[in-house]
Amino acid sequence: MNTEKLEIGKKYQIHGYKHDGKIHRSWDEAVLLEIHDDYLIFGNEKTKVTESDGRTWRTKEPAVLYFYYNDWYNVIGQYKKNGIYYYCNMASPFIIEENTIKYIDYDLDLRVFPDGSFKVLDRGEYKYHKSLMNYPESIDKILKSELTKLIDLARNKDGAFKYGEVEKYCNVYNELKGRK
Repeated sequence: MNTEKLEIGKKYQIHGYKHDGKIHRSWDEAVLLEIHDDYLIFGNEKTKVTESDGRTWRTKEPAVLYFYYNDWYNVIGQYKKNGIYYYCNMASPFIIEENTIKYIDYDLDLRVFPDGSFKVLDRGEYKYHKSLMNYPESIDKILKSELTKLIDLARNKDGAFKYGEVEKYCNVYNELKGRK
């Protein structure tokens, strides 16, 4: 369990790793918006993202990030002009070390669109990395079960997918950043 003292408004970095321990992607900033027993909510906007090959880019819109202590996914609600999009990473539960949110990215992603439709992404990448990095069968079972759970949450508009949730936390983020 995390031992660092969590503080609303504090800035953290995010590091996504692959199963072999190599860094996959990092984000320069995520501001802690709310603390729950089972998860934390962060926000960011126009944050610098660094890929494993050194390429960098910036996010375009405000985002609300849900990181779970016990669930094998994280959810990013993206506040776009034409609605809320969700990008969900199948990933290990997170830890926080040295002001950095850390998790293992397991390739599979779920994209949920404003109309509620969704698409599972990167099945080929998952299959390739599962073989290359020898994902244990136990992790494969967990990820498939957690993906089903995540799809059910999206279909039922529950958890991070609740109506108005991303907008509410975008407002909290803006207040913490001193914007209206």
